[in-house]
Amino acid sequence: MGRFRRMLDRLSSSQEDLESEELREDTETAGCTRIGDCQDRQLVTVTGTLRTVTLRPRAGVPALEAELFDGTAALDVVWLGRRSILGIEPGRKLMASGRISMSRGRRVLFNPKYELRPLGRE
Repeated sequence: MGRFRRMLDRLSSSQEDLESEELREDTETAGCTRIGDCQDRQLVTVTGTLRTVTLRPRAGVPALEAELFDGTAALDVVWLGRRSILGIEPGRKLMASGRISMSRGRRVLFNPKYELRPLGRE
């Protein structure tokens, strides 16, 4: 009965729900902190998928901003002084480490250490 119920749940779930569930599982297996559990000024290692990547100047300095989503919540990853970074693109999986800060009610990770995750299921 359990297997049938899971299959039925997968068939009735939206694509976004299925992707969120998969990202939450990836977070648990990587031993990372869920973004939804991150608090202000906490040192964290998070993982997820980049949803958007934009160039947005901050105080006259170029800044590459990306939204990282792990299935629980999203956070902004910001690289100050960078116009682009090879491999940082929407849809790419990323693991990032640093100190969380709050800006305008959103979680932000400035200039994190990061690791690009393999594309697909390699």
